[in-house]
Amino acid sequence: MKKVKFEDLGLIDYKNAWDYQESTFADYLQIKAESRDLPEDKQIDIEGKLLFCEHPHVYTLGKSGEQNNLLINDEFLNKIQATYFKTNRGGDITYHGPGQIVGYPIIDLERFNLQVKQYIANLEESIILMLKEYGIESERLKGATGVWLETETNKARKICAIGVKASRFITMHGFALNVNTNLEYFNHINPCGFIDKGVTSMQKELGEEVDLEKVKDVLKEKIEQVFGMNLKK
Repeated sequence: MKKVKFEDLGLIDYKNAWDYQESTFADYLQIKAESRDLPEDKQIDIEGKLLFCEHPHVYTLGKSGEQNNLLINDEFLNKIQATYFKTNRGGDITYHGPGQIVGYPIIDLERFNLQVKQYIANLEESIILMLKEYGIESERLKGATGVWLETETNKARKICAIGVKASRFITMHGFALNVNTNLEYFNHINPCGFIDKGVTSMQKELGEEVDLEKVKDVLKEKIEQVFGMNLKK
């Protein structure tokens, strides 16, 4: 089991969390570059971090996303107390807000013998296994990242969005799991660029508010299981 530092940042502005990710990401890239030419027994092991947090209302657009998937103007953004950022992650547009668990793994994929595609699959699997503990059957949708419900029906809906960045196998950005999320905010975007798919939350599927801290604990267990990771504070 490879140790990874876990930090729960609580409710934090998106830009502050992004800056923290960027700083950690840059430090890890520098360490990796400096140790690359050293003998194997002198190379520095990058422990990595997994950050959990919630954000105030914010819409974020991935580098390949279409800005017209944000369906409102600046004036309406202010009215609903939301902000908007263009980011350097993959994926299209999504929403973050209170009641949603946002996870940012900043890890060295080579340390876990993972390619980016398998890394994303592992994130999805961790979410799928956690949801199963709550009696929610979820799955992948062909041609799309994230975790979905009832993909073979016209009721297909996303419960967790995933968008990552990786450079020299160091990752940042991650996933956004809707737990007690106010889904009304998704009405102002084409989530992840889709105009024919819905969005849901654990609260909506279960018909009651869910203990966010308990979900975090179960999710951490599943991430440890899937990645062979020991999360420590």
